[in-house]
Amino acid sequence: MRRREFIAGVGSALAWPSAIKAQQPTTPTVGFLLFYVAERSVHLADAFRRGLAETGYVEGKNLAIEYRWADRYDQLPSLAADLVDRGVAVLFASPLSAGLAAKNATRSIPIVFSSGGDPVDFGLVDSLNRPGGNITGISQLTQKLVPKRLELLREVVPRATVFSMLVNPTARTASTIAETKAAAQAVGVEVHFLSAKDKDEIAHAFAEHVELGAKALLINPDGLFIDERELIVGLAERRSVPTIYSDRIFAASGGLMSYGASIAGLFSQAGVYVGHILKGAKPADLPVLQPTKYELIINLKTAKALGVDVPATLLARADEVIE
Repeated sequence: MRRREFIAGVGSALAWPSAIKAQQPTTPTVGFLLFYVAERSVHLADAFRRGLAETGYVEGKNLAIEYRWADRYDQLPSLAADLVDRGVAVLFASPLSAGLAAKNATRSIPIVFSSGGDPVDFGLVDSLNRPGGNITGISQLTQKLVPKRLELLREVVPRATVFSMLVNPTARTASTIAETKAAAQAVGVEVHFLSAKDKDEIAHAFAEHVELGAKALLINPDGLFIDERELIVGLAERRSVPTIYSDRIFAASGGLMSYGASIAGLFSQAGVYVGHILKGAKPADLPVLQPTKYELIINLKTAKALGVDVPATLLARADEVIE
């Protein structure tokens, strides 16, 4: 073999590993934007990663995740913009306010949201079946569950005619309040709306509940209330307020009862959707999913502490009774 041909052959062989390396796909990065206190939402991040794993994506192996937690709503736009600037492949955002911040930050990067509010009413998607654009996700449509929660609470306090509902005024709650008013009117009861945007106002809201003569309380789903669940559950116990919540995590923390979809389950579903998009699916082709099962959890120990007699028929319908 001539010397020139030998050198050319060696050069080609040495170039092969570099060429193969250049053809290998880079590890995608997913943005994770959440309005929750980081330390109190580790279980949600775990559920999200489990969903990703179902589609073959494992953090640290073939996927990177950039986490951003907000403890104030006004932080969401800048955190969303930061993830967009970092060029994430897909952006996950929860709750609805985080989804809106993500949508305002990019019209090209795919977005998956998890939301309790109606994403159509708030302009997050065009429709549930055909979300359009670069966004899709999972929606609980929690305001649609208000009549059911009110019904369940009335079974526990059948003689009560005055209720109250705790809402965060910094979140978009217009549709939830409208649904609550309609549900209350339909069954002939009165509902007062208590506002709290931080932990100090939560304590004030409970005092107002007592002053109004309300006999039971509904907690509107909100990231702040989940973060402050121990405070809320403790106030409900000290002031002897029968209370219904949206997620099992409250009942497990000592709350009287909860009715709603598992938030961890929704995050897992969102992780699956992100995985599908990483594999090439387009958000516009993925309908907004809704939970197929809702759970009624009753904490019987708390009921006894509050002096509440839970009807046997209600206990029989519960998915879980904590004793």
